[in-house]
Amino acid sequence: MITATHDLRLGARITNAVALHYTSGADATIERPLAVRAGSSLARLGGRIVVAQDDAAFLALLDLATLRVDPVTLPAGADGRRIFEARQGNKQFKYDFEACCVVAVGGEELLLVFGSGSTPRRERVALLRFVDHQPVVTIVDAHALYAQLRAATDFAGSELNIEGVIFTGAVLRFFNRGNGDPHGQITPVNATCEIPWHALANLLLNGGTTAMPAPTTIVQYDLGAVASCALTFTDATIAAGVVLYSAAAEASPNAIDDGPTTGAALGVIAANCTARYTLLTEANGSPSLRKVEGVLFDPARPTELLLVVDNDDPDAAADLCTVELRGPWWVPT
Repeated sequence: MITATHDLRLGARITNAVALHYTSGADATIERPLAVRAGSSLARLGGRIVVAQDDAAFLALLDLATLRVDPVTLPAGADGRRIFEARQGNKQFKYDFEACCVVAVGGEELLLVFGSGSTPRRERVALLRFVDHQPVVTIVDAHALYAQLRAATDFAGSELNIEGVIFTGAVLRFFNRGNGDPHGQITPVNATCEIPWHALANLLLNGGTTAMPAPTTIVQYDLGAVASCALTFTDATIAAGVVLYSAAAEASPNAIDDGPTTGAALGVIAANCTARYTLLTEANGSPSLRKVEGVLFDPARPTELLLVVDNDDPDAAADLCTVELRGPWWVPT
């Protein structure tokens, strides 16, 4: 167990927020809405930013220079729909894509987008590659991976809920969000674990049937709390040789249902196994109550981060926020 320290030397202030609307607008024939919904994770693919969504069967490709947002259509869900929400009565059919990262395969970039694993329908991985400059998407059933993650209860806790993933070249490190409902003596945990990329590549790319190895290097975290509500992982990114994570304090009753957010944080996990964090603030310095879901670091801008915010409103666009960092973020202690 690693306890994150609230480092008062650190600061993270939102300086700008842009609502993400598709440049081409809505398309009722494929149930595409006007805007990106429920932004959940960020990754850099080529020269653009990918925004994953947890309640719509679309990815978004964002050009930061022009703010153009292009949709990538995913296969419809099991009920034939591409929008999943409680008011339609089909929330149980969503892919719940919550984490993404980019890996190199054959000299080309491949985007991996992971379902949360919080239900059997959410045990899928979307693969996005470009062929002749056009996006090509494949959805892969990854039950073998999620079965191993769920079986490792020191990682998954009472309810598996994958919210972040990073690629280090040899392994993928997964981040479990500890916002589940306790099951008997098993409680929810924030934790990380590692799976070898070669084993996962065999499953995702080659349809491998060999047994998936059990996760290793399992570490649990106490990320602190805001207003008596625990901070829990919502995403992660590699930044200047350390792992940078986002976390939200959300009073959710379990890993499936949403709840009110009392605060958000950004933190770093250094190679020496220490963790530090600061609370996210708005431009005026007030504590941010935004439900931060995705984080991305740009090495060319070491004092800035990008965040995507899920507004937990089916009629509201997800926001892309620029965050100004201050203080000793990139030192071990």
